[in-house]
Amino acid sequence: MDRPKLQLYGTDWCTKSSALRNYMQSKWIVFDDFNVETDAEAEAKVRSLYDGVLKFPTVMVGEDFLKNPSIPQLNRFLEKHHIE
Repeated sequence: MDRPKLQLYGTDWCTKSSALRNYMQSKWIVFDDFNVETDAEAEAKVRSLYDGVLKFPTVMVGEDFLKNPSIPQLNRFLEKHHIE
């Protein structure tokens, strides 16, 4: 069975989204990148996590998610999901 894929939900203008995106790319971490402003499904998914509020960046693996993580928090999340 395939493991769930890492996903980043953010925007192009959000500096925190960009920082997380750049960090993961610099580590060659494979992830799906969703823009919650241009992708209605991505927006709806994020809103469903936070009682209708759009909060980003959000990092997800399967049903597990993390809102606005620092790099150390992101690293712990990646380790938890065995993502290198």
